[in-house]
Amino acid sequence: MNSMKFRRTAIAVAAAALLPFSLAACSDSGDTKAAPPAAGDEAKTGASNPMDDSMTGDEPFGAACAGVPKEGAGSFDGMAKDPVATAASNNPALSTLVSAVKQAGLVDTLNNAKDITVFAPTNDAFAKIPKADLDKVLADKATLTKILTYHVVGQKLTPKQLENGSFETLQKGMVNTAGSGEAYKVNDTSNVVCGNVKTANANVYIVDTVLMPK
Repeated sequence: MNSMKFRRTAIAVAAAALLPFSLAACSDSGDTKAAPPAAGDEAKTGASNPMDDSMTGDEPFGAACAGVPKEGAGSFDGMAKDPVATAASNNPALSTLVSAVKQAGLVDTLNNAKDITVFAPTNDAFAKIPKADLDKVLADKATLTKILTYHVVGQKLTPKQLENGSFETLQKGMVNTAGSGEAYKVNDTSNVVCGNVKTANANVYIVDTVLMPK
């Protein structure tokens, strides 16, 4: 009798000892089913990544963007606060363009315009023009105005719109754009070297060649 009683006690003790482990196993199994999807499973589950949602791709792009000041009025943040002619005057790479705009009396016209796009030639772009020819243009206000207003479109253009576009300029001529990603051309002659730069009233695409109206 004592032997049988001892066996029953031992079995009860063993069962009691195993019970917590059985419950833990059940608990772990339930947790596994409710666990969030692992990294890389978003495509399977349709879950979105908040970080991905916040990245709109609406940032300046291009090799020449590296030359834009990191802070101050000439930085991307600084330019976004000023109208386009003022913003350009704070960018050292656009000093020749700014001088031409002043010479043509277009500062107020550009600063007061709403929702425009400016294809802004760099100093190096103007340097491609023989000095005698450039000096002649700068001295001829009517011709200079035609050239400068040919660089302005009366709407804010996104990079997507530049992929295969044709747009009327303030000069009334047309500019054609093509490209994708971070590589765009204007009129097949000028490359966008720093694009999608925002100012208070314009989107700016800095280009490496001066555009000439027909």
